[in-house]
Amino acid sequence: MASPWLEKLKKAQKTCIIQDGRRKIHYSFSDGTELSEEYSVKNGELIVRKWRKKGTLGGVGNWDYEIGEELVPRRLDSEGMVESTANPIFVRKDTLTNFQWRIRNLPYTIDNYIVTVSDDNQQIIIKTKNKKYYKKFNIPDMERNGLVLKPENVQIAHANNTLIVTYPKPEEILKTEKQLQQELQKMKASQDGDVDCRPS
Repeated sequence: MASPWLEKLKKAQKTCIIQDGRRKIHYSFSDGTELSEEYSVKNGELIVRKWRKKGTLGGVGNWDYEIGEELVPRRLDSEGMVESTANPIFVRKDTLTNFQWRIRNLPYTIDNYIVTVSDDNQQIIIKTKNKKYYKKFNIPDMERNGLVLKPENVQIAHANNTLIVTYPKPEEILKTEKQLQQELQKMKASQDGDVDCRPS
């Protein structure tokens, strides 16, 4: 039986395009919410997932990134306060088999990090012994499938001033993602423009 998440995606209005080695899918839901996903054409890996909701006054809101990041060129002529390039940058970058987060600009050695799961098993908590960094976050994919986190599955690594947190995808998630890939393969995609992506 397909997951409620997969059924929701199937019912959405979809368009897709293949561009720059990526299969880009745009979903429009009945409540006005939009979802945009970008997959590698080579291996099917999800590179970007971002959401956009209608603005409070009916206008279009900004994209909110769940996976990947917005690559915005820095404006050298911008006035006023500019965010420091030394601040920690939190980005989710999954692999085919793992949920993964990278927090850049964290220079501390790995023994300084304490990574745990919240008491309700819904969130991962990162903190440092020197009290320089604290972050609490959930995994929307797990919540959409009604799954809780297992503390023993959280893994960490540190390299190049970046803390890497990894959580292996449960079997239920892998199954749903495989079914979704099968659906996406049925879609006709344009190489140079949007087309209706319903299976032909």
